[in-house]
Amino acid sequence: MGHAYSALFAAAEAARAGGTMLLRVEDIDVTRCRPEFEARNLEVLRWLGLTWPEPVRRQSEHLDDYQAALDRLKEMGLLYRCFLSRRELNEALSAPHGAPEVAPKDTDLLLPEKERLKREEEGAPFALRLRMARAMERAGALTWHDRARGKQDARPQIFGDVVLARRDIPTSYHLSVTVDDALQGVTLVTRGEDLFDSTHIHRLLQALLGLPVPDYHHHGLLRDDAGKRLAKRYQSAALRDLRADGHSAEDVRRMADPDLTVE
Repeated sequence: MGHAYSALFAAAEAARAGGTMLLRVEDIDVTRCRPEFEARNLEVLRWLGLTWPEPVRRQSEHLDDYQAALDRLKEMGLLYRCFLSRRELNEALSAPHGAPEVAPKDTDLLLPEKERLKREEEGAPFALRLRMARAMERAGALTWHDRARGKQDARPQIFGDVVLARRDIPTSYHLSVTVDDALQGVTLVTRGEDLFDSTHIHRLLQALLGLPVPDYHHHGLLRDDAGKRLAKRYQSAALRDLRADGHSAEDVRRMADPDLTVE
């Protein structure tokens, strides 16, 4: 139901502005994203009455676009390889009697150079991280606008040296959606408030890569009576289950939000 609400919200905002809702398939994680899952999701969205321009953009088909962005950031001296595993990173960043830092920085310096070179020669797994302090210095003070909360000062430093790619997954959510929004001419990004903080990173990447800045609208999340999100991770009822139980598309739209109409 939470996914239905998010999709209907996007469609309603596009209709209100006389614009077009775009559908994007974010399938960069090949271990979790499968064609049958995509087909099932698209079918349910069509059942809800939603339409979008074809062909849809599949991120797995545009890895060159993300690599080009990474190459630009690398040329600026803003990227480095972090060969530390999550366990090693937590141990290195933990104080003797405290919790590990939430936002690591310069993690390449936590590994002795000899060991780092050894792992690099062996082809060890790594994360490609953004040097946050240097990136922020280059970009300067930044702002962005959220239609629900107004003007926002960008604070990407809350994420530390954020991961933009890995050896096995050549891009990240942050990098790929930022590049896609620009290439697709997106003027308004709608998504749940759980992704609000991610926009701080996206605004920084836009500045570094010289990309246009869209408006944002982070909507509230649907929750059950106990306050849990109506999302897959909390075993909420899937739309296909509601459909199988005899609920119509209109029923689902009404349950999501009666004010979200599909034009």
